[in-house]
Amino acid sequence: MTIKQQVINMLTENIGNYISGEDIAAALGCSRGAVWKAVKSLKNDGYAINAVTNKGYKLDTDADILSFEGVNKYIDKKLSGLDIQVFSSIDSTNNYLKSIAESGAKEGTIAIASQQTGGKGRLGRSFFSPADSGLYMSILLRPRIPADKAVRITTVAAVAVAMAVQKAFSVSADIKWVNDVYIKGKKICGILTEASLDMESGGLDYAVCGIGINIYEPKDGFPEEIRQTAGAILNKRTADAKNKMAAELINSFFELYTSNNEKAYLSEYKKRLIWVGEQINLFRGEDSISATMLGVNDDCALLVRYHDGTEATITSGEISIRKKT
Repeated sequence: MTIKQQVINMLTENIGNYISGEDIAAALGCSRGAVWKAVKSLKNDGYAINAVTNKGYKLDTDADILSFEGVNKYIDKKLSGLDIQVFSSIDSTNNYLKSIAESGAKEGTIAIASQQTGGKGRLGRSFFSPADSGLYMSILLRPRIPADKAVRITTVAAVAVAMAVQKAFSVSADIKWVNDVYIKGKKICGILTEASLDMESGGLDYAVCGIGINIYEPKDGFPEEIRQTAGAILNKRTADAKNKMAAELINSFFELYTSNNEKAYLSEYKKRLIWVGEQINLFRGEDSISATMLGVNDDCALLVRYHDGTEATITSGEISIRKKT
């Protein structure tokens, strides 16, 4: 572990309190100059560190800066082999991982960013990814599954997000079929899984699971087109929230993804599913039809009953749903 990593760990453990440069240097077995250089570098990374003569250094209590060091300290030790890469800004974490996947990047390579300039959502939509308020993560996977089973990755991710929100902030989260996570009726997370097909085997060469989460509401609010539906996990800045959420999400995702029981996530998915038994509208492009939502089957395909009494099973494809008002 570098001196910089050790310094931020000490400041985080003593958040809100001053530690002298001399005490830090003694604890780390380095010079005060090395501590000063580490603090300077951390401040350049965006950490809110106060430096006061004869007092030392203090990390502000509301500091919430995404960093590799911050995420890594909460990662389950069993996952030490993951390649976690953190960016302050990137065009798209999905695009980045797809580009390095083609060059042979390993499963478990993870890109996390505080901002995306070209975030992508389902059905070709853009995904609002502003700086400072959200957490944007993509995970590279090389699953040995047929292409038609790839929806499992998305549904596992939805459950992992809900579990992580509960673990990190003691907040309950729900799932809207197939891949959105809601809190108190507002969408706080969207998930987009993109895959490359292995033509010889008919399975996947790789899959990239992208997850965008609203930790806070943006300073200027959400754009008009999503203002009625978008929400955030927290209503005020909380120390280390992004790092905790990122780590808990990674921990929960790989707990489910690597389980010997392929359906380990299914009961959680069904338990958290909203609008079961209610009237919904199903949209395919500009066309829509109303139905009663019955739930999902064991492959997380949507089960509905139309007004004429016929029932249908619907895979995600180009379908989206909304609650009928």
